[in-house]
Amino acid sequence: KGYFVQPTVFTDVTDDMKIAKEEIFGPVMSILKFRTDEEVIRRANNTIYGLAAGVISQNASRAISVANQLRAGTVWINCYHSLDAAAPFGGYKQSGHGRENGEAALDNWLETKTITMPLNDPKT
Repeated sequence: KGYFVQPTVFTDVTDDMKIAKEEIFGPVMSILKFRTDEEVIRRANNTIYGLAAGVISQNASRAISVANQLRAGTVWINCYHSLDAAAPFGGYKQSGHGRENGEAALDNWLETKTITMPLNDPKT
């Protein structure tokens, strides 16, 4: 009983859609097509939010490069919602102020980024 959203994937999403512009807290994924890393970075950063992002890639150097350019407080690489109490968590822009967890929680003057990537093949 109550409110529940089934895990949902939205395809053919465009930048002007509400689903692409707002933070959604639930089991939802939006699929947007892109041609170059520069394009996807520009489009991902063109938002008032910046809580978290995810990068999926077989090329670790490329994934780290993209993650470093994203204006999000946490970027997961080849995983998602992998949290550690020692790793700072919080957003950029209108996605919060300061950080929770870790030493960074004591210093609200920085915009810290956490990038997480498994070193072995993720299990599917």
